[in-house]
Amino acid sequence: MYVTTFYSFKGGVGRTMALVNAAVDLAGRGRRVLVVDFDLEAPGLDTFDLLRPRTPTPGIIDFVGEYLASGRAPEVERFIGEASGVVGDGRLWVMPSGLQDTYAANFNQIDWAALYGQHDGYLLFEDLKAQWRRAVEPDYVLIDSRTGHTDTGGICTRQLPDAVAILFFPNEQNLRGLTKIVADIRSEAEAPRNKAIDLHFVMSNVPDLDDEDSILEEQIEAFRRRLRFEREPMVVHRYDSLSLLNQVVFTKDRPKSRLAKEYREFVREIARRNSVDRDGALDYIEEARERWRGGARYESSLKADKVLQEIEEAHSRDGEVLFRLGTLRENEGQTEWAASLYDRAIEAGCDFPQVYYRRARVNAADDPEGASEDAVRVLQSEGVPPPMVRHAIRLAARAGTGDVGKLRAVSSLDAVDRLWLANALMESPHDDRIAASILLTIVGDEKASEKERTDARGELSLAYIGTGNFAEAEELLCREAGEMDIQDAFNYGMAIWGATGAVNAEAFARVVALDREDPEEKEQPNYLQCMAVAYWAIGETETAAMYADRARAAVHAVRGPELSCWRYYRVGEAAFLEDLDEIEALIGGDASRKPRFMVDAVH
Repeated sequence: MYVTTFYSFKGGVGRTMALVNAAVDLAGRGRRVLVVDFDLEAPGLDTFDLLRPRTPTPGIIDFVGEYLASGRAPEVERFIGEASGVVGDGRLWVMPSGLQDTYAANFNQIDWAALYGQHDGYLLFEDLKAQWRRAVEPDYVLIDSRTGHTDTGGICTRQLPDAVAILFFPNEQNLRGLTKIVADIRSEAEAPRNKAIDLHFVMSNVPDLDDEDSILEEQIEAFRRRLRFEREPMVVHRYDSLSLLNQVVFTKDRPKSRLAKEYREFVREIARRNSVDRDGALDYIEEARERWRGGARYESSLKADKVLQEIEEAHSRDGEVLFRLGTLRENEGQTEWAASLYDRAIEAGCDFPQVYYRRARVNAADDPEGASEDAVRVLQSEGVPPPMVRHAIRLAARAGTGDVGKLRAVSSLDAVDRLWLANALMESPHDDRIAASILLTIVGDEKASEKERTDARGELSLAYIGTGNFAEAEELLCREAGEMDIQDAFNYGMAIWGATGAVNAEAFARVVALDREDPEEKEQPNYLQCMAVAYWAIGETETAAMYADRARAAVHAVRGPELSCWRYYRVGEAAFLEDLDEIEALIGGDASRKPRFMVDAVH
């Protein structure tokens, strides 16, 4: 049961309207909601058709009156009526302010100071909370509180609630009044109460106008400074509609309106702070994760950690919640904690591949065999995103994966994703072999387009050269000279070199001709490196050296690995520069230099 009081220092900000819309939205989401009309001087919840009890129902005033008369707290069921017309799977109850025909007389008979000072009023309202929990079992209790400083204000804003939603119009009157109210609420966190109450600040009835003179901006800054906002205040804009005269519940009757959307965001914010609400807990974790990615905390570290620990405790057997918490802890660098959460998530029945992948990742250093087993589990699943498949293949090295192209995580991908995956894997001769097994599935895939199969054959030739399968690469690439593009022509020349051990100048002459036909200057390091080799092969060493120099300059601007034609897989900058050193030595006349893929193939 999460109790939230809706409070405003001044009237006219739509506090009751916000509460009703929030209550109906929560019920529509399947929650059990109790609304309590504690605006005793100006009650009004029962003026909404949806919240009007079917029969006259006594309320807060009558409950307190009976207690003062008998000395015993009455049974709360008589003071609560269930609302009808709720859309959704939830339920909605109302505890009104009191019976209207005797309301004024009953209200005037209550001395609230004496109730607390002489009649154990504090214990009465603690008992009331316990009865709410027992009689209704609500997920949420929403209390409509009186404005300003009142005798009952402390009951609503300090004793009863877990959270207070403070609605205000951003002007000096509200700021001056709220400063003390907010300070009093925050003081509850101190001894002896030690009760931290969540605060939700909501700017309401705000005109949707250009703030050319920074009037609103300056007011918000004043509120932020004086009231010490931890999070940006929510906003409910002024909404001009005659429907407001009929007290339309916008989240139910006009769900696509801007006002309904703003109320729903308000509800989301309340739910995020209710650690027991599963949707709210997942939302809070995601919000915290997004803020972490952006380099900012959702709120103070201590408060955020407290909420996260409450979520972990409340959902200790919910696999998905534990998994989401684990991803957050992993992002924060708390890998041991993350591993424990992943273990518990799996024990709780969380069986989707992401949890095994995450556990494999955090355990890779300390438990490589277990990490490999988890990675294999990922690769045996369908619907795994390509980047995750790539990392899982790396993590599964110890366990062995067999023919990677036949794994469900790979075979369930479309041709474009398989092509991306194969290309992304080419970072060693071993990876080239894995890439080849994936590319073969595209070449033989009748559902793939002709372009996709052609692209796969081109990439497959790279993988074959990188693994020493030169004859297979030649066979893939061997076409009429006029049918080859510059990439295939170059790879064809390298495949012949690998197969025969001799440079075929005619093959590389095709590459040079194609380069000269294209007037566009290309500055990709791999292209420039290839041209250095091609011009050397036909004896134009000065041009070859020029291309090598340009490749050396270009590689510094590249982020991440770059494909090297000296190895036929992607390498980092240092290794790429080493390969250029060898190519430049070859251009300079050192005939003993051979591409590394040829040397590796011999060994």
